Amino acid sequence: MLLNTSLRKADLASVTTPLLLVAVPKGGLPASLVPLDRAVGGSLARLYAAADFTGKKDQVAALYPDGPIARLLLVGTGDASTASARTIRRAASVAGKRARLAGVTDAMFHLTTEARGAVPEADAVQATAEGLLFGAWHFDALKLPPEESRAALAGVEILAQGAAAEAGHRLGAAIGAAQALTRGLQVLPSNTCTPSFLAAQAEEMAARHTFGITVLDRAAIEREGMGALLAVGKGSAEDPRFIALEYKGAAGAPIVLVGKGVTFDTGGISIKPAERMEDMKFDMSGAAAVLGAFEALGRLRPKAHVIGLIPSAENMLSGTAYKPGDVVRAMSGKHIEVINTDAEGRLLLADALHYARRYDPACVLDIATLTGAVVSALGYTAAAVIGADEALVDEVRRAGDRSGERVWPLPLWDEFREHIKSDIADVKNSGGRPAGTITAAWFLREFAEGYPWAHLDIAGTAYTQSEDAGAVKGPTGMGVRLFTEFVLARQG
Repeated sequence: MLLNTSLRKADLASVTTPLLLVAVPKGGLPASLVPLDRAVGGSLARLYAAADFTGKKDQVAALYPDGPIARLLLVGTGDASTASARTIRRAASVAGKRARLAGVTDAMFHLTTEARGAVPEADAVQATAEGLLFGAWHFDALKLPPEESRAALAGVEILAQGAAAEAGHRLGAAIGAAQALTRGLQVLPSNTCTPSFLAAQAEEMAARHTFGITVLDRAAIEREGMGALLAVGKGSAEDPRFIALEYKGAAGAPIVLVGKGVTFDTGGISIKPAERMEDMKFDMSGAAAVLGAFEALGRLRPKAHVIGLIPSAENMLSGTAYKPGDVVRAMSGKHIEVINTDAEGRLLLADALHYARRYDPACVLDIATLTGAVVSALGYTAAAVIGADEALVDEVRRAGDRSGERVWPLPLWDEFREHIKSDIADVKNSGGRPAGTITAAWFLREFAEGYPWAHLDIAGTAYTQSEDAGAVKGPTGMGVRLFTEFVLARQG
């Protein structure tokens, strides 16, 4: 169930609620909470006096005052001097998760002026809505109901008012819902989330939001000459799909978003180790991010023209699977020597990037869980952005900073091209371990011709292996907020 957020104008000291969530910065009792403290019998002052709570990042303190507020939860945002949309979003995520676990159907959230700092109200409310939806998200559709089930959190009212707050909430609620949709797709097992399932989800979304859509089945993919996509899907009983969505909120050259849609990746003949192979259901996270971005577009209806391309296949083993040493002909006409069948995502993207040329795009951004090497470079903190157009790379980086989905540039120097030269074909699909993230991007560049292009490698940020204060472990929906911010900044 998707959490509903709304705005409410109310005096903090006189609200009635089963749960009041309050974000506060590090330090003593904020001056803005003195009236609330009086209303709850001085329990806030006593908490601070006991030094049991200081407001550091992610710190939480629960109080149970007598009166109309049944439970009061303080959430720390950290140092007030570093207040930002990021710190607000994080606190709201922690609050959203705690509210979901509290067994209440509704709650209220208040961001103190001290915790907000210099962040404009619209940005603060947007970050709050995004964070609440992110923190409250979980997936239990495949579990039997527990014997003693608790009430499900249905709504959180954000205590704010005014036109700026309304504008911020509209953005945050739409983006938060879109990210929840993406995470819901990512988490599905691969025997449910197949290429045809992704196509069906795209068709449902297109009908709901009146998008244009084209779905190519295997026969149509063959007619288009997408030999690289077909090669990856050869070993699977599930046929590949190629999905093209169009949102036309303005005239002119479109922004094209391309998402890798490998619904399960065994590695093929170059098989992966068995340990944690189950996580390879997340190899369609790029595709899910593109679908999430289109969900946000459908809700926000910006003045923009956007195309979404999703090449989707399973990478499996069988007597028909492609093999190391094979040479496949991509849609562009270039021949690719297959060195490693576990470097399959770039093959899908190669055909999609060439397909994008028919739109004469303003720019193309692709997103993929492409290389494990990006984790060595940037850990689980940021995604890599790589491209030949430095202005576009910087634009993507700024969108990442605004959205809280940070990316960092890696170089695409000509010397790295040497790693993917083939002795018998135009290019080979793997340059080996050295600079693996960069050489994979160089491979993509071979097919991203005639338009500004940037590539995002989200292999380290698309999902998490552990739970934290603000989220359950699993899918993160990485890319939805960044793409939405990028498109909104380019509105006509």
